[in-house]
Amino acid sequence: MVPTLEVIGLIVDDMAVSVEFYRRLGLTFPSGAEAEDHAEAALSGGLRLALDKAASVRGFDPEWEPPRGGGHRSALAFRCGSPAEVDTTYQELVDAGVRGHLPPWDAVWGMRYAMLLDPDGNGVDLFADVE
Repeated sequence: MVPTLEVIGLIVDDMAVSVEFYRRLGLTFPSGAEAEDHAEAALSGGLRLALDKAASVRGFDPEWEPPRGGGHRSALAFRCGSPAEVDTTYQELVDAGVRGHLPPWDAVWGMRYAMLLDPDGNGVDLFADVE
């Protein structure tokens, strides 16, 4: 299986303001999403937009800092077929010289997760549902 792009993630300072903004653009977030640390809305083509509060990101990635000088606050997340594929894909990429950022772990939101950095330092996540 080849990992497929499924989630576009944005790190936000204020979840309520961000959810309201994207709702105004026609996205549907669950009721109460404004008060959560993580919220998702379905996009066309099977994609999802995920919003994560900056404060919660620091909880699992203590090295994360907001970009300075106009940097971007986004990440690409690729679904893998299984938790084992997250581990294998992460290791294969690191072995090939890609910068690993956070090795695979079981995230509190029910997924096996890993974070890499693309050549420009942008976050690229790998994930699979843990079942």
